[in-house]
Amino acid sequence: MSRSSIAVGVALLVLPAAVLAQSKGKGIRLWNLTSATISSFELSPAGKNEWGPNQTLNDKDKEVDHDERLRITGVEPGRYDAKVGYSGGKQCLARDIEIKADAVFSVSDKDLKDCNK
Repeated sequence: MSRSSIAVGVALLVLPAAVLAQSKGKGIRLWNLTSATISSFELSPAGKNEWGPNQTLNDKDKEVDHDERLRITGVEPGRYDAKVGYSGGKQCLARDIEIKADAVFSVSDKDLKDCNK
C-alpha cells in the first residue's frame, strides 16, 4: 500500500467526524441583554401558554447574568414566547421571539412586556 493511499484512507476516516462536528454547531443560546440577572427562563410556542422547563437550570450557577449566554435545550427552531423571571419575584413576558438552529437570540429590557411588579 502506497503512502498516498494510506493518506486517502486516513482522510476518509477523519472526514465524517469533522463534518459531524461542523453540523452539530454550538446549539441554540440565549444572550441576556436585560439590565438584571435572569433567575428563570421558560419558553412556549408563540401564543400557546404551554411553558417548558426552566432553562436557567442549564447554567452552572442556575442564573443568567447581564451579557451572559445560556445554552437552550429541548427546543426546535421557531417562534416562541418567553417567561422571564428575576429574583424577588418579578416576572415578564417577551413575545414572538424568533429562534434559529445553532444561533444566538437575545432578550433585552425593551422586549419585556406584562411585568407583574
